[in-house]
Amino acid sequence: MKKEQKLAEESAQKIAELTNDLQRTRADFENYRKQVEIQKANAMQAAKLATVMKILPLLDDIERGIATYDELKPLAGTMAKTLKELGLTKIVTEGEVEFNPDLHDAVVVEGEGEREIISETLRPGYYYDSVVLRPAMVKVKKI
Repeated sequence: MKKEQKLAEESAQKIAELTNDLQRTRADFENYRKQVEIQKANAMQAAKLATVMKILPLLDDIERGIATYDELKPLAGTMAKTLKELGLTKIVTEGEVEFNPDLHDAVVVEGEGEREIISETLRPGYYYDSVVLRPAMVKVKKI
């Protein structure tokens, strides 16, 4: 009877060890799977960002064309909708907008004074998913 009891205890111990090994292996695999998903999402985001960065000069050319030729004005609405779907938003520079070095790149500063207002937009800036992708290139007037 003692031999059978000892064999049963050894079997129970072996089962417990194997169960623990299986649980650790499952946990390791689950962690690995989650890590792969995160890496995959990061790679997709990096690819999107690289693509968007490459089309910014094209967007600049299209906007200059729209501003120059009245026949292209209907494209402005379509372009704005497409940019929004891509997660791109223009940085506001029109009106009485205060200069913000986090959003704007001042290439010309005119006048004297303490208050810095954007007087002209030389190149539009963009947010990509609420992060500054490219600051707007502007002229600043001090008043």
